[in-house]
Amino acid sequence: MDDAKLREVVLEYVKEEYVEDEDEADELKADTPLISGGIVDSFSMVSLKVFLEKRYEIKIPDEDATPEAFDTVNKIVELVKRFKGE
Repeated sequence: MDDAKLREVVLEYVKEEYVEDEDEADELKADTPLISGGIVDSFSMVSLKVFLEKRYEIKIPDEDATPEAFDTVNKIVELVKRFKGE
């Protein structure tokens, strides 16, 4: 799986679903704190998990779906790759 493409898909999803301000969306980077930065809340994290599971045909166990694991796009990429077996 191409890291850059995966990063781009996750970043675009987060921007479209959780960021209302266009300027704020433009500033969002792969290492921007999502959970601790207040962009993604616990409810949104669940919908992001469901999106990832459907898009990449994986199952992320609840014990691995932690705020720390979802705090940046880079961490989400690593999580997806881990459950894709890469």
